[in-house]
Amino acid sequence: MPHMPLTDKTSVPQVPGTQHTRQGQSLEKVCLLIGQLGLGGAEKQLVLLAQGLSARGIRTHMLVMFHLGPRAEGLRKSGVRVVELGFRRRPFGRRQIIANLRACIRLVVFLREERPQILQAFLMHAYMAAAPAARLAHVPVLVAGRRSLGFFKKDNRVVLALERVATRWTDFLVANASAIADEVRREEGVPAAKIAVIPNGMHPTEFEPAEPADVVSPLPVVLCIANLTAHKGHRYLLEACAALSRRGSPCTLLLIGDGPERAGLQEMADRLEIDARFLGARADVSGFLTRADVVVLPSLYEGSSNAVMEAMAAGRPVVATSVGGTPELVEGRGVLVPPVDPAALAEGIHQLLSDPDAAAALGRAAREWAMANLTADVMVDRYVALYRQLLARRSTA
Repeated sequence: MPHMPLTDKTSVPQVPGTQHTRQGQSLEKVCLLIGQLGLGGAEKQLVLLAQGLSARGIRTHMLVMFHLGPRAEGLRKSGVRVVELGFRRRPFGRRQIIANLRACIRLVVFLREERPQILQAFLMHAYMAAAPAARLAHVPVLVAGRRSLGFFKKDNRVVLALERVATRWTDFLVANASAIADEVRREEGVPAAKIAVIPNGMHPTEFEPAEPADVVSPLPVVLCIANLTAHKGHRYLLEACAALSRRGSPCTLLLIGDGPERAGLQEMADRLEIDARFLGARADVSGFLTRADVVVLPSLYEGSSNAVMEAMAAGRPVVATSVGGTPELVEGRGVLVPPVDPAALAEGIHQLLSDPDAAAALGRAAREWAMANLTADVMVDRYVALYRQLLARRSTA
């Protein structure tokens, strides 16, 4: 099955054999499963999906494996029932095994009692747990959400074997970028008819203008929103800013996010003598986007970046590495550079800072495209259409 085109806001994935029956399917009850409800991009997308389903009159349950996190209360207020299952990650031992067995039983019992038409699991922990549970509970349709490229699991044979079993037991896979879908087909042998692409979505408030954040600096402001982990490539961004300073074009770098690389990055910024400000993890990014002259994402690999999408919605010019699903978002609407290349990153930033008119034009083009293709409503409509198609296929099987 060909991937859904990202430039057509009305298109939906097509499941063979359902074209004439999908509109008659009644979608009434959906369960969504994830490990936790933190501030990450996957969690944000799942919350948007849950709220959108609930707003359409579909009874929606959010099942959380490990711990709830800060997004749970907002879900409850939107009419979504949130259930904490009680799985444990670590330490590995007898108590953890017993707790996880009980959580598995709790999941199966819940599914049997609620009888959802669709169970959709996001991220690896969730879809590996969902596969046996959905079978035991006789859930009609199981969907797995693939949100990232597979670098982190490539050399783990046990995980790969378990994932392949879970995929065989899963009815359909949804990727949020064509690059991810292509890798799943290529590396795992999943047929094209079993996977589709539904891009991420954004809340309407992310398209609303915001007051600029109070950032005192006489220099151009470069913003990066990403967890401070090695694969996000912050070290190459710091080197790029140092290169800009050496060529007489210094900037103020704002880093929103936190993580294990923070101390090393702060030491590196001090050594390079650049104006890098570490703002920590925060949800109020809209004002900083408005204040930024350029938004940068220097990742070494990436799925589909929520940070890039947020910058596009705000109409900010973007410089990003050409990895994963990022070119699908930025191509023709921003500047793409190779990963692990501080000189190319510096040149991309300089290109936009030295030509404000061209930068503004790219920002406008990015915003227009995002408004047509990346709203939460468009994303939820695509999921609803897919769920109905899958139910139609099940009913005629």
